[in-house]
Amino acid sequence: MMKKIFLSITAILFCISIMAQNSVILKMNLEKNKVYRLNAVSNQTIIQTVNGNQQTIESKTDYTASIKVVDATPDFMVAEVRFDSLITNTNTMGITMKISSVSEGDIKSAKTDEIISYVMNRLSKNALYTKIDFSGKVLDIVNAKMLSDQILKDTSSITLTGPTASAVKTQLINLVNAKSLKTMVEMFTHFLPGKQIVIGENWTVTENTNSGGMSLEITTGYHLDGVNGDVASVTAESDIKAAANSGPMISGGATITYDNIKGLSKSKMMIDTRTGLIVSTTAKTHIAGNLGVSGPGFSMQIPMDINGDAKVTALK
Repeated sequence: MMKKIFLSITAILFCISIMAQNSVILKMNLEKNKVYRLNAVSNQTIIQTVNGNQQTIESKTDYTASIKVVDATPDFMVAEVRFDSLITNTNTMGITMKISSVSEGDIKSAKTDEIISYVMNRLSKNALYTKIDFSGKVLDIVNAKMLSDQILKDTSSITLTGPTASAVKTQLINLVNAKSLKTMVEMFTHFLPGKQIVIGENWTVTENTNSGGMSLEITTGYHLDGVNGDVASVTAESDIKAAANSGPMISGGATITYDNIKGLSKSKMMIDTRTGLIVSTTAKTHIAGNLGVSGPGFSMQIPMDINGDAKVTALK
């Protein structure tokens, strides 16, 4: 009898050992007061047809963020998030525009890129105080409204007039509202199951994001492929569509709807199991659909096709 009990205990311990070797805890586990830096670079090509004329817009964004946990509770971390640099280069039919937080910009400029650079510069000089759960989801940005109000108060100094001024002001509001700020932070954090999982297991993350003023629902299925030392390899596939009950965009006096916008993104990720942060990620995305544009005396459909690739890496 004692021999059977011993063999049973040995078998149980062996099974536990095997399970431990084939599972990993994937959750946010950042060291308090340590600064972690991440960089995200994306390239995007938009082809749209307006009144039978094909237009091509190419853009590259380069964002660098710093995350520092200043406090923690059993349910969430309180983190100071800073966007160290926010740079976007756009080429629209040969017309180039560079928006950079590195430049101080000029809110009174007649150039759109100077105005937006001014706002991005202000954003880069302020910290976002965020509550982030252990899956990386942003629960709240405590100072979002205060920061947005502070940054946008100078928009009264914009000297542009007419539809252009209206469109620029709308764009600025969309850039620094609470939903957009949440989207920007979660780009670096929200992809974890927040628990221990076994190799081969799947999990799903659904999020509503703001992209260029569009409210999108992104549902991502993740698969844990394997673990090598302190690095977990994960593949992911995302379905992208307009969020339910999403309202239209208003820009330059025009109303823009995007109900049938749909897309797919595929990613390969390497995750540091000690911190839960990305080591590196590569992704390819395709989005297509029609924009409905209407205003006083006109209405049109603009077919749009978007292809993009993105990479996120941890910085030393």
